[in-house]
Amino acid sequence: MIDFTPKLQNLIQQVGISSLKALSRVTGVSERQILRLRRGEVEQMRVKVLLQLSQVLQVSLDELITIFSQQSSLSPLPNQEGLCKRIADLEREYSLLQEQIAQQSHILQQQFQQESLQLLESFLVQFPTAAQKARENPQLPAVNILPLIQKPLEKLLQAWDVEVMEKVGDELPYEPQFHQLIRGNAQPGDNVKVLNVGYRQGEKLLYRVRVFTE
Repeated sequence: MIDFTPKLQNLIQQVGISSLKALSRVTGVSERQILRLRRGEVEQMRVKVLLQLSQVLQVSLDELITIFSQQSSLSPLPNQEGLCKRIADLEREYSLLQEQIAQQSHILQQQFQQESLQLLESFLVQFPTAAQKARENPQLPAVNILPLIQKPLEKLLQAWDVEVMEKVGDELPYEPQFHQLIRGNAQPGDNVKVLNVGYRQGEKLLYRVRVFTE
């Protein structure tokens, strides 16, 4: 059995990785799988693992297999039938994997769009009519249209676990971590007034509350 460790160490040095343990951490490939590569068992490794390694080591899939193949190291012949067959099999597996990922991504995107549209259904159906009536009658109070926008938006935010922070016009102590002071001067703890609400999703702050002082 040939030890391919020197070849692997040479490759990781070229891409600025300090050790084989660091290679495992960067690629997400287990040290056990890396040991298989060092032993020349590349032809038995999964294509997904080989792709992760080839991308970080900055070599093509074909090159990676050729470099760490027992068969290519034991024979000077440039075209080994078994090795070429393995490479062809891996390329087909890779193409199939790419197609599956693309299909799954498309399906998930469609599901997300459909769920969002269902939550916004009342707005999508009723708002164009309300907007047309407002154009026909400029005296129509805008407050009559607000529920068409507010209720679907509240449903959407609730479905996405997004929380509205504070209310417009509220007065509260200034907290720089959660508040963005856009006018006036304030120190932490000073009273400020809310101009625009903020949003957070779970523990993640999406938009800080915009506040000001008189």
